[in-house]
Amino acid sequence: MKIAVAGAHGQVARRLVRQLVAGGDEVVGLVRNPDHVADVEADGARAAVVDLESAGVDEVAAALEGATAVVFAAGAGAGSGTGRKDTVDRAAAVLLADAAQAAGAGRYVLVSSTGVDSVRDGATPDGVDEVFVAYLRAKLAAEEELLGRAARGAFELAVLRPGVLTDEPGTGRVALERSLPRGEVPRDDVAAVLAALLRATDLPAGEEGLVLELVGGDEPVDAAVSRNLVPAPAA
Repeated sequence: MKIAVAGAHGQVARRLVRQLVAGGDEVVGLVRNPDHVADVEADGARAAVVDLESAGVDEVAAALEGATAVVFAAGAGAGSGTGRKDTVDRAAAVLLADAAQAAGAGRYVLVSSTGVDSVRDGATPDGVDEVFVAYLRAKLAAEEELLGRAARGAFELAVLRPGVLTDEPGTGRVALERSLPRGEVPRDDVAAVLAALLRATDLPAGEEGLVLELVGGDEPVDAAVSRNLVPAPAA
């Protein structure tokens, strides 16, 4: 399988790339900074220098040529202001969706964030600074746009909302549900869940899509992902 990873120099993304390559997948890693090419190539991927804040759909689609799945793992990063939360965490995710559709990639996995429901319907959570609120709003807007496209048959979609990320060694065991209390999760285990979602045979279709929250837990990754592929019962 050929997989394109946007934001391939990020801490979760680099772990994901190495896991995918070790499993025999071909990976192209999209990075903005040419200085990151060597690291991406050392992880086993082919690097493509593409700035998702300024590139057009055709340029991004060319980088995705032949990919069967894409992962949005990019982010404005610590220290960025409210404006870049929108241009990266929302607009770049949507641009990748446009390019994925143009390139014929049939699966999209979006790395989102725990806490996005706290800003739904314009709410502002107490005690959260304006930059993080902007980040959550951007992630929620990206989710909603992509879920709408998936419901219209544009691609299969999985949205993963990890908890607080840590650099502790992965355990291979997680808690993965449609809703979870806030918690921590090693980056290694986030990457493992992403890899399992990319390799899953089928993702549930429909208007609700597959939106999962992830923290550390006791269930093996593959079992947790497989269990969540069963469509939720109708209300």
